[in-house]
Amino acid sequence: MSHYLTRRPRRNRKNEVIRDLVQENTVSVNDLIFPIFVIEGENKAVEITSMPGIYRYSTDKMLEEIAACRELGIKTFAPFPVIDEAKKDRFAQESYNAEGLFIKFIEAVKKNFPDVVLMTDVAMDPYSSDGHDGLVDNGEILNDPTLEFLGKMALAQARAGADIIGPSDMMDGRVGFLRNYLDSNGFQNVGIMSYTAKYASAFYGPFRDALDSAPKFGDKKTYQMNPANSREALLEAELDTLEGADYLMVKPGLPYLDIVKLLRDHSHLPIAVYNISGEYAMVKAAAEKGWIDGERARNEILLSFKRAGADIILTYFAKEYAQYLKR
Repeated sequence: MSHYLTRRPRRNRKNEVIRDLVQENTVSVNDLIFPIFVIEGENKAVEITSMPGIYRYSTDKMLEEIAACRELGIKTFAPFPVIDEAKKDRFAQESYNAEGLFIKFIEAVKKNFPDVVLMTDVAMDPYSSDGHDGLVDNGEILNDPTLEFLGKMALAQARAGADIIGPSDMMDGRVGFLRNYLDSNGFQNVGIMSYTAKYASAFYGPFRDALDSAPKFGDKKTYQMNPANSREALLEAELDTLEGADYLMVKPGLPYLDIVKLLRDHSHLPIAVYNISGEYAMVKAAAEKGWIDGERARNEILLSFKRAGADIILTYFAKEYAQYLKR
């Protein structure tokens, strides 16, 4: 017996060709930024235990990794430096050392791969003996004094060849300060991808393992956002836009898809989302246990970011997803 139905949505699902024809969202390598970790030394490749498949590479090995990624179509990278404890101080001076690991690494990448885009992190925590994103005084993270150090850091990175600056510190006013700092030093063409809605999340653990940069005391709740808040993200987005941000980012990704959608609905700027270390680790751990199909889960997660409205996805899955597309 056939029922009279004007609409039968299953008609558009009846075979793969039609499903592909009406698919609303896709993820390509052009959407991806690959976060990478660089360490001191030569010929080093150290796997991060809590992030299977992700390595900390010395500069020479990282150049090989970038070359391999370029062959897969990945051309944008977000490098993070692993700084020796002996080089850290409360003022994060190593962050703008022209002869330091990170600045030399940026120069090496741009010399070898002029077409590669580097989005570099601006925050004090990788270089700080306190492990916080800002300057610490008597247990308090100072906002305005921090901006001066962020400016020095951003300028050093821009001089080395960084294409996009990524302030991840969550200090008030830092986007406007950095825009003015870069412009007044002749770097008007260096973009700013602001970590607009960066939440005080439980999912950062593996990343802090990778950088050895956990806070030496307390937490980051006085500057990173409260996971309970969404309207506050609109305030941060409005301020970042007015201060000159070129892109707005939401971090983490999966628990904050509603925030991605919120910013997408209220902004004309490109929206980025950071599919962070803990999200990556969860998939890898469950897949290793045989509890989920890791490849399908990865693809579904990346697609969810696009569906929520993200234009750009920073993800540790970038290389393996590019390999998947190549297959």
